[in-house]
Amino acid sequence: MLILGIETATPLVSVAIGGHEGVLGLFETSRGRRHAETLVPAIEFVCKQADVQIGEFGAIAVDVGPGLFTGMRVGLAAAKAMAQALRLPMIGISSLDLLSFPLRHADRTIAAVIDARKGEVFYAFYRAVPGGVQRVTEPCCAPVDDLVADLIARGQNVVCVGDGALRYREQIASCVHCDFAEQFVQYPSAAPLVQLAHARALREEWVNPWEIQPLYLRAPDAQINWSTRS
Repeated sequence: MLILGIETATPLVSVAIGGHEGVLGLFETSRGRRHAETLVPAIEFVCKQADVQIGEFGAIAVDVGPGLFTGMRVGLAAAKAMAQALRLPMIGISSLDLLSFPLRHADRTIAAVIDARKGEVFYAFYRAVPGGVQRVTEPCCAPVDDLVADLIARGQNVVCVGDGALRYREQIASCVHCDFAEQFVQYPSAAPLVQLAHARALREEWVNPWEIQPLYLRAPDAQINWSTRS
């Protein structure tokens, strides 16, 4: 089964095609935030380079967040529209799961951390298991100080990954000893998205397009601003 993966929940726009042979095509760019303008041409480009026709897909996978509100909505809307038009099932995967997956061979706890702005981060902890990673805490949105407190309380060897970890690296490192993954894996990618989605597709763990829901963890800025003015 061929799967189209769409990732727009962070500053990175990423599109991939994958199946039982692995990742067959990948497009990524993090310049600017023109998610809406970039996504459709990116899908067309990857299909052309991988020599895959739209009608060959068996499912569409999408990052459901947490992440940037506008970017998430662009990816989810495009993925749902394509899935409904092609009558395909969908697979939704968290951006934090995608961040942790490339570190699945790590011999320590993994902290996936996404910059949520306003001095906050989205984060969750993972551990490596045969064939991948397992989330050991629920995703949350909290001030960086709360993340630091959690790291100290765990008292474990930890590797932090994500743009949130890199942005607040000095603040984290000044309070607790931990390692930081390289910058080239700071954003979730559509490559692990199609890998994880393919494994779920084999188990028929998919849903209808209208069942896919975003994982916000925090109210949109407009709602927050409205509540503070009332």
